[in-house]
Amino acid sequence: MNRHSHIRSYYRALTRAYGPQRWWPARTRFEVVVGAFLTQNTAWTNVELALRNLRRTRVLSLEGIRRVPQTELELLVRPAGHFRQKARRLKAFVEFLDANYGGSLGKMFRQPTVALRAQLLELNGVGPETADAILLYAGKHPVFVVDAYARRLADRHGIAPFATKYEDLRRLFEDSLGVPEANARRLRSAAVFNQAHALIVQVGKEHCRKQACCGGCPLERYLPQEAEE
Repeated sequence: MNRHSHIRSYYRALTRAYGPQRWWPARTRFEVVVGAFLTQNTAWTNVELALRNLRRTRVLSLEGIRRVPQTELELLVRPAGHFRQKARRLKAFVEFLDANYGGSLGKMFRQPTVALRAQLLELNGVGPETADAILLYAGKHPVFVVDAYARRLADRHGIAPFATKYEDLRRLFEDSLGVPEANARRLRSAAVFNQAHALIVQVGKEHCRKQACCGGCPLERYLPQEAEE
């Protein structure tokens, strides 16, 4: 099998093992955006604490982030770490949305994927992983999110070395799992990429950790022979 076939086989095996993942865990699209910023360089459990603070103080909305003073926002997101940076980035995103789309996420997400991705990547603190998480999970755009779990899986299974460039690995997963691009099929591709990334995170947490725990992994039988020895 070639690399694309392997990735499709992994997707089927993980789906059988774990079922639908229904990601991203959030109540609103804006909460997804906030979570994408807060999860940078920290564990999701820390993000949940920060989100709880924002929700409790009624700041977890566009209007809430817009009106809350910078110093107060920093305290609210402190559990997620790098709190000053993250507070600034959340403020900058809302300013971007207000200036370019009248404060409307719907209007922003109606933009073509390539053009909107380029805009997001120009924002302070937005790298490819954050931009793609916003596009996929909040906007249902057909992009695959490459994170450490995806890199580790691809490396250990001989699909692509861990150091592979982000864009190359993103295209590999998209070409393997996507459907031909067309308006009627865009949401289908997004749903598959959503499920695939969530499945990889799940198997990564359980088995494909920094110290591999391959016994019982749904993908154990796909490991290269030398990785099993």
